[in-house]
Amino acid sequence: MADEKFTRCPGCNTIFRVTEPQLALRAGQVRCGHCHTVFNGVASLVSLAPQQHPQRSEPDYDDPSLGPPTVTLRNAQALEPAPEPDVDQRVEPAIVAPIRKEGAVDDPESDYASRFSWQEKRERPRVPSWIFGMSVPVLVLLFAGQALFHFRDAIAAHWPKTKPMLIKLCAAAGCQVRALQDVAGLSIEASDLQADPAHKGLLILSATIRNRAPYPLAYPYIELTLSDTQDQPVVRRAFAPGEYLSGAADPAIGIAGNTELQVKLFIDASATTQAGYQVYLFYP
Repeated sequence: MADEKFTRCPGCNTIFRVTEPQLALRAGQVRCGHCHTVFNGVASLVSLAPQQHPQRSEPDYDDPSLGPPTVTLRNAQALEPAPEPDVDQRVEPAIVAPIRKEGAVDDPESDYASRFSWQEKRERPRVPSWIFGMSVPVLVLLFAGQALFHFRDAIAAHWPKTKPMLIKLCAAAGCQVRALQDVAGLSIEASDLQADPAHKGLLILSATIRNRAPYPLAYPYIELTLSDTQDQPVVRRAFAPGEYLSGAADPAIGIAGNTELQVKLFIDASATTQAGYQVYLFYP
């Protein structure tokens, strides 16, 4: 038909058959249905009529304006109208356009990305700086409170003046301040295991436990192991502080610093035969 018009996509060189109403819908702005490039359909109009060279009588089908011969000719339905810009998009090009360099080539997709990149940065929520300023001392206090809770026994042992305050804090928090458990500060200075001459099968264990620390330490558990002639364990038993302390001793106070504790235990070994023993201190 004589009034047929054709436009070429600058992105993929696909040629489309277009109509006047289609080009007038967005002032010539269309979008390729093949590669989705937005371009001016009026400025990209091409003619598919063969052109004659003055020197040759045959039509020239190698004219670059006709496009590569392998490019498919698409109809007008494959060409989409460019999307209608909203109010913000209309205002934004009006602000950006005056500062473009002369001769710059318009790229609708890059314009769209650059147009809204600053809006994303502007709309990104920002945490006020005063929140960071207040969070630091709060975190320090929480850390100090947690350390105070976990190391309250050690703090009270090394700094006895803090013990009344720690006891009050524990009363409110539902915890207790006890003597520090530090088995490295304890040692067995001497021990002896003898048969009771007055009672057959009864053994008497005597031991001296020394607290080498300058502060009180909790009473330890005493583990006694009886062994045979091959030094193999025959029987093993652990004694809690309540089993070897006298009634006048307070288990919560512990062994005073730089002092010794004399321990005497009576053990029924009538059902075993032993040739040796070992004594060990530990905290459960």
